[in-house]
Amino acid sequence: MRIASLLSFVAGIVNVTGFLSVQRLTTNVTGHFAFFVDEVFKMDIWMGFIFFLYIFSFFFGSFISGFLVEWVSRKNDHRIYIFPTAIESGVLLALAIFGSWLVVEGPNVFACILLFAMGLQNSLVTKISNATVRTTHLTGLFTDLGIELSQMFFYREAEQQKKLLASIKLRFTIISFFFIGGITGGIAYTGIGMPVLAIAGLTLLTGLIYDYVKLKVLLTRRSLTRKVYTKQRDL
Repeated sequence: MRIASLLSFVAGIVNVTGFLSVQRLTTNVTGHFAFFVDEVFKMDIWMGFIFFLYIFSFFFGSFISGFLVEWVSRKNDHRIYIFPTAIESGVLLALAIFGSWLVVEGPNVFACILLFAMGLQNSLVTKISNATVRTTHLTGLFTDLGIELSQMFFYREAEQQKKLLASIKLRFTIISFFFIGGITGGIAYTGIGMPVLAIAGLTLLTGLIYDYVKLKVLLTRRSLTRKVYTKQRDL
């Protein structure tokens, strides 16, 4: 729940910032694929190539994230999220600094970088949630929410109702934080411009630090408990 909330908040900021700065959707590629096909049929090769780059950027971010998760999971399961999240945070912080210049000099490059970051995020949360959570766009979320709300009328057993309510709560939470992120991004962008992406980047860094400290405390407690148990057994 915490991971989903944090990442959907970040996606909401990125979505609004990308749209306000370059008039492009930068958290999903569904619309870009439609534009890509349209430009191909109009024989506008250059614009078709631009929309293809949007799609590829999201795909490449997803590939890199999946590759890092698989690679790290073979060494340390506790840290599979660190590298993709750190890369995404670094990208967003870099754009907070250089984004205004990049929007003027290369708006399509700016859009591609944001799509790459969202590909990283979407792949990561999909992997660690076993494909039950998406945080970069709302189409699938509203679809799942509609299905689960309809199932409430038919699945009456207590265990089924409990499971459905937990899933519905998760969907509402993700949607709410995406909305909060969007509102935050819109208000902040009108006030400070591109540095609004620093809010998203620092949010990710805060989440990383919090989770790292929490993990260290948990492992320390387990180690101490194990030592006490071993000592008592020896006595």
